[in-house]
Amino acid sequence: MSDESVGNGASSAHGIGELTGLVLDFGGVLTTSFESALRSYCVRDGLAPDALDRVFSLDTGAKGALVDLECGKISQADFVAQIAPALGVEPDGLLQRMVADLHLEPVVASAAASLRRQGIRVGVLSNSWGSRPFDPYRPFKLDERFDAVVISDQVRLRKPDPAIFLLMAQRLGVAVSECVFVDDVERYLEPARALGMMAIHATDPARTADELERLFGLSCR
Repeated sequence: MSDESVGNGASSAHGIGELTGLVLDFGGVLTTSFESALRSYCVRDGLAPDALDRVFSLDTGAKGALVDLECGKISQADFVAQIAPALGVEPDGLLQRMVADLHLEPVVASAAASLRRQGIRVGVLSNSWGSRPFDPYRPFKLDERFDAVVISDQVRLRKPDPAIFLLMAQRLGVAVSECVFVDDVERYLEPARALGMMAIHATDPARTADELERLFGLSCR
């Protein structure tokens, strides 16, 4: 991965070894592909693989409901009540079915654990599809694995709002300019860079681990 894709030239502002914090997105970075999990769900429920994409792109009400859910403005029940009819599926257990194929990504999880053992503060920053009453994060034991966890619906902020990146750095106890941020959604990287973070666009777990080794100057293997 080129320097441009990692930090848009920001690497010159940081010497290797001056970075002290790592911020990981959840779905699609710390876990296996979120997009693939949603497509698999659609197929299992008898829908076209891109049914959810089409609902969110064509139905402005559904897209607005997703943003409101991520910000904690509406409940999971309210979200499901709007999305299930749009998809034409059974509402009971809908969110659970959507994330059933989401699993820990072993390469990135191992790299993060290795950096944490070497003194890097590591946190998770996630735009959430709600966390109450159904908590999709529970099986991953984030509070045990990481130094700080920021879930959008719990803090009433969502990426790409710069305030959520500042909150993440504050909870990690590190300067925002000393953080590396990793996300699989490219549009979330620019606000992090604007605050002084290094940014990695996660497209492949092995390449992400390679970039973390290069930036921190520490072994992640």
